[in-house]
Amino acid sequence: MIIQPQFNGVSQFNGADPGLASLIECKPVRVEAADGEGKLSKSGTFTFRALGCAALLAGCPAYAQALGCIAHHAIYLPGQIETSYEPGCTGHDEPELMPVSNAPGSARDLMWTVVLPAAGTGPVSAVGPAFWFGGVVTDPKSLFGQSFVELQFYPDSIVNKCLPTGAFSVTFAPDIYTACSPVFRLTTTGAAGKFRETAAFNAMLTEGTGRSPLIMHAGDTITIHWFTTAAQDGFHVTVTDLTTQASGTIVLNSNAGPLMPAFDTQSIGNSLAWGLVDDAPNSFVWEIGHMSIYSSSPDAFCVPGQTGCDSYNAPSWAAMVPIRILSVTFGDGSQPDKWAVVSDTGGKAEVNASCSTYGGPFCIYPWYTLTSNGFHYGVDYPDTRKDFRQASQFAQTMQCGGPFGANTTFCSTILK
Repeated sequence: MIIQPQFNGVSQFNGADPGLASLIECKPVRVEAADGEGKLSKSGTFTFRALGCAALLAGCPAYAQALGCIAHHAIYLPGQIETSYEPGCTGHDEPELMPVSNAPGSARDLMWTVVLPAAGTGPVSAVGPAFWFGGVVTDPKSLFGQSFVELQFYPDSIVNKCLPTGAFSVTFAPDIYTACSPVFRLTTTGAAGKFRETAAFNAMLTEGTGRSPLIMHAGDTITIHWFTTAAQDGFHVTVTDLTTQASGTIVLNSNAGPLMPAFDTQSIGNSLAWGLVDDAPNSFVWEIGHMSIYSSSPDAFCVPGQTGCDSYNAPSWAAMVPIRILSVTFGDGSQPDKWAVVSDTGGKAEVNASCSTYGGPFCIYPWYTLTSNGFHYGVDYPDTRKDFRQASQFAQTMQCGGPFGANTTFCSTILK
């Protein structure tokens, strides 16, 4: 297969980092599949030989291969709880969408159905290196006995490794998705109130043989099914690509033993005790506040108003075909009673803190919208029916409580 790093043949990146834009100048290269046929089919998953990977990089800049680490954003209250991250890891901006249900077992067995986003006039990876589906799990080695799993999907990327630190190594591959499953925990440093966020577990989502990453394509419809079994051997997640019929499963069985769902019901208030939000246990998040993993500052922490921080740039979101979250179905066959959102940085308040005017270049906070067939994340798109006041859908001040007292977490907003 000849891989040409273009996006619908258009060399337009709508304000994306110049380093990312230069990727379209890469020479076409041949990637040899493991079966020797030299092609990548949407109907199958292949392991790339070392020679093929080297060929892919030969005509491209050095940052066509990259290393990143996106940790979970922990609460930080000076003198009470102060968290540091592993070298190279950051926890930042995690705006989430959550299904809400009081049905028994709803937090232990739920299936998301999603259409993966696609490049338009710009790449999906411009707005951030990952989005994820995850939830709170038990962990005896973590603060409050809780850790958090994130099944991280990496746009425009083939995963090379999912590292024990929670980091990931990827190679640029336009409109391709692969995934890792880091589980983040808080452990004491020995000093009062000071903690370190480390990874309890991290595995690659692989295809059936377990030897190579499960490769998904932009526009594919996939399901993400979280569930437990009678063996109680850890939270299971099975991803099935309904377009190609390929699938893979990860079981959260760590060096601390099985990591099980921490709550039974998908109710607001069943939250990660060391988190920043009062939410439900399981959610979808698009990691924003990071430079593109393929920019000249790969995966760098960035803030609104910073040139090249396309997470907060409306044209960069408008340049893609957005993700479509079609549904969530719980183990008993029921659907969510409600849908809610929350931001761990205050949404619009974060932008107003660093931009002189809201709404200018690199100065918006992306939001969730409702269509006739599911939710988008980004900006208003042609099929948007409701945008729930755009960025104002997110609570801007901490008015909910938690283990550290009143007004220490952001409250969730019910959308519908």
